[in-house]
Amino acid sequence: MSDNDDLRKYSSQVVDGVEAAPARAMLRAVGFTDEDFKKPQIGIASTWAMVTPCNMHIDKLAVEAEKGANAAGAKGVIFNTITISDGIANGTEGMKYSLVSREVIADSIEVVAGCEGFDGLVAVGGCDKNMPGCLIGMARLNRPSIFVYGGTIKPGAGRTDIISVFEAVGQHARGDISEIQVKQIEEVAIPGPGSCGGMYTANTMASAIEALGMSLPGSSAQDAISSDKASDCFRAGEQVMELLKRDIKPRDIMTKKAFENAIRVVIALAGSTNAVLHLLAMANAVDVELTLDDFVRLGKVTPVVADLRPSGKYMMSELVAIGGIQPLMKRMLAAGMLHGDVLTVTGKTLAENLESVIDYPADQDVILPFDQPIKKDSHLVVLNGNLSPTGAVAKITGKEGLRFEGKARVYHGEEDALAGILSGEVQAGDVIVIRYEGPKGGPGMREMLSPTSAVMGKGLGKEVALITDGRFSGGSHGFVVGHITPEAFDGGPIALIENGDTITIDAETRQITLDVCDADLAERKLRWQRPQSKYKRGVLAKYARTVSSASEGAVTDKYL
Repeated sequence: MSDNDDLRKYSSQVVDGVEAAPARAMLRAVGFTDEDFKKPQIGIASTWAMVTPCNMHIDKLAVEAEKGANAAGAKGVIFNTITISDGIANGTEGMKYSLVSREVIADSIEVVAGCEGFDGLVAVGGCDKNMPGCLIGMARLNRPSIFVYGGTIKPGAGRTDIISVFEAVGQHARGDISEIQVKQIEEVAIPGPGSCGGMYTANTMASAIEALGMSLPGSSAQDAISSDKASDCFRAGEQVMELLKRDIKPRDIMTKKAFENAIRVVIALAGSTNAVLHLLAMANAVDVELTLDDFVRLGKVTPVVADLRPSGKYMMSELVAIGGIQPLMKRMLAAGMLHGDVLTVTGKTLAENLESVIDYPADQDVILPFDQPIKKDSHLVVLNGNLSPTGAVAKITGKEGLRFEGKARVYHGEEDALAGILSGEVQAGDVIVIRYEGPKGGPGMREMLSPTSAVMGKGLGKEVALITDGRFSGGSHGFVVGHITPEAFDGGPIALIENGDTITIDAETRQITLDVCDADLAERKLRWQRPQSKYKRGVLAKYARTVSSASEGAVTDKYL
């Protein structure tokens, strides 16, 4: 009997005994030896692909994780799941597949690991939906698991990044820069591998997952191409073996307290609104009751202290250079903002992980003191009111103001809205309404990065607001409100707005109001007809039929 037999709960069912000879024969062909059959098997889920710079290097990182697992006495087995690129697809019909890919990634990890009998998992993700997709898949399986972030990209020349390119399009439409200047920014903004370089969704989710306890300390704040990132992968492979020995699984780590830690770190970092969707979905996967009310409750007592793009000055690589998020978390723990007693993938508590962390350099101004915050409470503002009875999510740092009142300019879909912005149809004082972009109505809940970037490029960032039942990229900024529920496809009030209606958005009272009386809204509802979706088959049709509301995380297995 092998010393590892107790650790082979799943793989032993696949490879032990005479009856498993066919399985062993197949595995010999991919490199297994007699000794490997006696070892725990660690699945290494790689999101490598050449469709995006965010993931183009992850094949090499997966190999490092495999080496770590093997060094610890396990048998690492690399397999792939998919990735898509929001940065490439934004503004197109293809973007409808983006949020859907989160579910496909989760499903594929669950399918492969469940079928192959892996005893533990390491997942390496690099783009927005990879991270929550990996976590959801690991959480469903509930086998010892660690997530590794692929790392952030280096800045482009002139401190440019992908958002610089999106906003250049708007600057060109305004007449501020030439087409040649747009091309010059395009050519230098993405210098190599790694995820988009501000506190956009990828870096937001990496930080949230580290705060949740599902990544090794420091994983969220490392350059994609660095010895630190390679070491992070190797150590993750090693550490899964330790989790196996101690029988520490995702549900032991992903508790309500851990999610509260993740929410508060996201707020402190001025992270993406997508974190709301993804954290709700991840909590659903482990049966933790997390709602929009938790974001409201924690948001009232958590300041924004990170001066990071898109609304701030600094890039993620500059946060990496001063120590990442660990010193911030240590400050937050000392201030009573985090639960220190939660378990993490190190096998230690969060407080134990932070004991030896050194504070930031005295001369840095990337992370501000708690008594001198950028905003005294959360920038992720959950709004209710007659326009969004079940909740909407705004990203309001205060730099764009805290209240906006204007006249509705309504568009059915992102493309029409973008054309209206670039052509000059949208004017100062307008509230741009983009509807039928929700999870069901899109289907797929596209990000409105192209319209919000065009607004900023046109110089209208403080002059207009934008509301949608779609969502926003982590790179979006300005006076924007997304995730409006019920969505237009379900006949929510956003479907009933008409051009010229007065809309008021108040971040202090947390209200979003349509100045139309109940009787008129009821009459409009009687005249409203749900539009027909052009997607009758395939993944988008299946998604539309199974997806829950954005206020519940837009998950596809909530009611199954």
